[in-house]
Amino acid sequence: MLIADRYELDELPLGRGGMGTVHGGHDKHLDRRVAVKFLQLPGGPDDELERRFIREARILARLEHSGAPTLYDFGMHDQRLFQVMQFIDGVTVADLVGEHGPLPVPWAAAIAAQACAVLAAAHELSICHRDLKPTNLMLCPDGSVKVLDFGLAMLRESDVAQFTRAGQILGTPAYMAPEQIQRGIAGPRSDLYALGCVLHEMVTGRQLFTGPTAYAVFDKQVRQRPPSVPGAPAELDRLIQELLAKEPADRPADANSLYTRLVPFALDLPMLPGFLSSPSVPSPVRMYARIVGQVLP
Repeated sequence: MLIADRYELDELPLGRGGMGTVHGGHDKHLDRRVAVKFLQLPGGPDDELERRFIREARILARLEHSGAPTLYDFGMHDQRLFQVMQFIDGVTVADLVGEHGPLPVPWAAAIAAQACAVLAAAHELSICHRDLKPTNLMLCPDGSVKVLDFGLAMLRESDVAQFTRAGQILGTPAYMAPEQIQRGIAGPRSDLYALGCVLHEMVTGRQLFTGPTAYAVFDKQVRQRPPSVPGAPAELDRLIQELLAKEPADRPADANSLYTRLVPFALDLPMLPGFLSSPSVPSPVRMYARIVGQVLP
């Protein structure tokens, strides 16, 4: 399929999310690989979903960070809104844990720390992700991490009322902070709670809170204390417990401080065969990051 007279889409989609279907494609004008996300409206026209999709595009356009996909284009084809984004080659953290099992602590910390860097940039722009989870974190072959799917992100507190349906809680139950569930309010520390759920899952190899229904998971998120992480360093276990505190004020202050506390665990990262390129393969990203890391350490 050809859209906008320039994007040739692959026949089969790469995946489907809460709001859209993503196809790989080729930009004929600039001769590059792209990802094209279509807004999915299973029940017919939906003004709220369209507003949310447009808002996601605007957020991506504002968030200029190497850990977030770059938005190239936005438009409409056959009455369907679409976004054209940077094509990212990698594996989601959900698939990584599903295939590898519990991750080595250095890798769990490294992935979470990179996510913190993106969250720090987003929070500085008053953007809260609101749906951070393993399927929205992608590990690339060079070891870099991308934070995906800002479809539920909000730009300011007033967005909660504007973009939350009556009687519907937006988000993924297993990664939602108690304040999102109880009051429909999300702030920067709500993203840190979600990252705590992801970090716990990476280290243990299993989802933190599960249940037969979404409401059963909601109840655990609000009431149940998270179990300790067996085998994890004591300081990392304490950090995870802080991230999963029921009250936002009891969590780390911000993504910057969380990053600082994660970095000491992200040392001597072992090879992940089948997921990472061989160290002998040159990585321009690592080359660049290594020098930047030496500037005003």
